[in-house]
Amino acid sequence: MNQQWMSDEEFDQIFDEKSAEINEQLSREILVAMIGDVNAGKSSTINRLMGADVAQVGAKPGETQAINKFVYKENIIFVDTPGLDDVYNEHSAETMKFYKHADVILFFLNAAGTVLSETELMSLKKIAKVNKDIIIVLNKIDAADDIPHLVKYIQDHTNYDFPVAPISSRTGENMGMLQREILDILELKKKDILMAANMANKSAIADRWILGAGASAATIGAVPIPGSDFVPLTALQVSLMLKLSTLYGKPITKDRAKELIIATIVGNIGKTVFRQIVKVVPGAGMVAGASVAGAMTIALGHAIKYAHEKNIDLSPKTLKPIYQMFLKRGNRKKED
Repeated sequence: MNQQWMSDEEFDQIFDEKSAEINEQLSREILVAMIGDVNAGKSSTINRLMGADVAQVGAKPGETQAINKFVYKENIIFVDTPGLDDVYNEHSAETMKFYKHADVILFFLNAAGTVLSETELMSLKKIAKVNKDIIIVLNKIDAADDIPHLVKYIQDHTNYDFPVAPISSRTGENMGMLQREILDILELKKKDILMAANMANKSAIADRWILGAGASAATIGAVPIPGSDFVPLTALQVSLMLKLSTLYGKPITKDRAKELIIATIVGNIGKTVFRQIVKVVPGAGMVAGASVAGAMTIALGHAIKYAHEKNIDLSPKTLKPIYQMFLKRGNRKKED
């Protein structure tokens, strides 16, 4: 029987690597450029997305403005730009520089106005020549009718090149969709963790990460080599644990992370080192199988999320029953 397990040194290396990856993300700058009419709801959208008064609200329709920068938590910068057809044409060149270097561009349209006018379409095409990381934000859907028709109209006239997020910054409708679109783009640039940690609606973000980790764990668990899953599964679960702790602003130490992995995934409460796992739990180093690996990882993620949201101190004693609860829930869903 070919069993493999992990030494403390191997675990420490995994933890250090995953911590460094997250810290590197947190140190990077995120630039979000916004374009749209003054009354398109840019400021209110950003404020609702972040759950904080990031941008000034209340500009009067028809007002022209120069470029406004709103710096949030040092490394997140929102740039509110005038339209490319703004009367201050001298701003256009400077505005294009922001679009070129932006991580995400939010192109605002007013669902209650003339949606995607000729001028707006021309501006969109001009911006897309320098940066295609654009999300079309169709705001004020609470004040308009037949939103699906408006979305299709936008898609048809933009060749389905960009995601369209129909939202209401006033009521909060569909803000989760816009949040996902932004994080999708930032994830490809390895900048999503910083943005996620400062956004509102952390629960939805946590669920997204947990399900993604569960799918990845299932893939790892499907490898038909005895013992081959233990190290990569642990790395995946440590990464998820660290991301969730960062999301909720509750840092976790290396020793505590090790205790939690042992207590939940392996089932032994205490400070047992990894090289002792096989002695305590026969077969702990064997291949878990796709469904088991996925279920274990999802249960661990939901248990950590639950503890953070309920302000429960993370310890092997407190986490293990919560983990078992979510593991049983997952098994029941499979049976149903």
